[in-house]
Amino acid sequence: MLREISAGGVVVRKGVNGWEVAVIEPKRAPDMGKNDKKRQKRILALPKGLVDPGEKPEATAVREVREETGLQASRLAKLTDIKYMYVRTWAGKERVFKIVSFYLLKYETGEIDEITPEMRIEVKHALWIPLEEAERKLAYKGERDVVKLAQKYLESHPEEAQ
Repeated sequence: MLREISAGGVVVRKGVNGWEVAVIEPKRAPDMGKNDKKRQKRILALPKGLVDPGEKPEATAVREVREETGLQASRLAKLTDIKYMYVRTWAGKERVFKIVSFYLLKYETGEIDEITPEMRIEVKHALWIPLEEAERKLAYKGERDVVKLAQKYLESHPEEAQ
């Protein structure tokens, strides 16, 4: 079984109505004529990607956030590692065991969704959503759990996130 090591970021900023989190809508392969309502539903996820050789996961999280959202952010804390298995829909339907390290990042600069044309192959859209809604709007359970951890961290460390 293949193994993948990735890292991602929960980027937060203080908005007019409370905390906001940066999320992405990944670009998916076009529906091949199947009438599958699940494929048509909007998917929202946290920015993440593979750790490059020699790169530390924390640096990967910051890089992936910049590439996938257009935002520069700094580390507040490591939140957790999530682990899961999936089957690739390409490359011979191989099973993959994946570990994703997630970091809580504080927004510094940049405009959401200002990403390179090359990144549009992976990311359809990047946007800010209220942090309190992220648990309902994110597509993947592991990422919903990560957002809960981010909320708890911000509640218990309000001075760090200002």
